[in-house]
Amino acid sequence: MKCLIAAAGQGTRLREKGELKPLIPIKGVPLIERVITNARAGGVDGFFAVTGYRSDELQARLGEIAARDGVAITRIFNRNWDRANGVSVLAAKQFIDEPFLLTMCDHLVDPEIFRALIAAGTEPGTVTLAVDFNIENPLNDPEDVTRVKCEGNRLKHIGKVIRDFNCFDTGVFLCTPIMFDALIESQARGDDSISGAMNVLAEWGKARVFDIGRRVWVDVDDPVAFAKAEKLLEDGLLS
Repeated sequence: MKCLIAAAGQGTRLREKGELKPLIPIKGVPLIERVITNARAGGVDGFFAVTGYRSDELQARLGEIAARDGVAITRIFNRNWDRANGVSVLAAKQFIDEPFLLTMCDHLVDPEIFRALIAAGTEPGTVTLAVDFNIENPLNDPEDVTRVKCEGNRLKHIGKVIRDFNCFDTGVFLCTPIMFDALIESQARGDDSISGAMNVLAEWGKARVFDIGRRVWVDVDDPVAFAKAEKLLEDGLLS
């Protein structure tokens, strides 16, 4: 299965660690390289990477990784990289016509999350989000994490500030191409985000969730989260 990585933004909250977020080294390895390595360990056999900010630099590095590791990485430029992350995902529409994984360039996750999500599969014409029900986990910043309300395996609502929620968005999705239809509809409503598309899918009855159980993940989007990720790597809880 192929994996789409959203890697177009500036990542200003990690600017003190480096100028280009996907290439910021954590324990000596760039963030996006760790994402690629973990996804491959979880069963991914090729990638699409959507770049934007300082695209030439990032695309060149991705080319080096592809050549060194013998992995296919299709590089896609999002000229509207300053908009929300759903615009980056939609930029890949012309390249993908089958089920695919979607993840972010700054989310470090246990490879078993990818493997289990692939194994679980998805219903035709749906999108499944891997969610974490351990909402008391100190790895998660409750003021920043994206919140999710689900009932059974159905996603009902998602957003940063929703008050009625029972799990967190891990940033890992198993998509069918209906994701692109939902992104188009969400953007027509004025919401460029992936979460906006998931809310559209929820309205359509096409949004699902997958419980990651006790598996570990962290969104490395600020210095505090960066330090948490370093500790997880030191302790061997992430790779």
